[in-house]
Amino acid sequence: MLYWTLMFLLISIVAGLLGFGVISSAFAGAAKIAFVFFILLFLASLIRGLTTRRP
Repeated sequence: MLYWTLMFLLISIVAGLLGFGVISSAFAGAAKIAFVFFILLFLASLIRGLTTRRP
């Protein structure tokens, strides 16, 4: 998931440098959404790992 976030960010930066502002903002938005989703999954797995009983 973090890989896709970094790829969207890289594509956004390259598109912005080449002058494709609309495409750049679309990929930047996708990168933000993917990053938030990644953080939420990380926090959920962290909480689950801390609360589960170990044998």
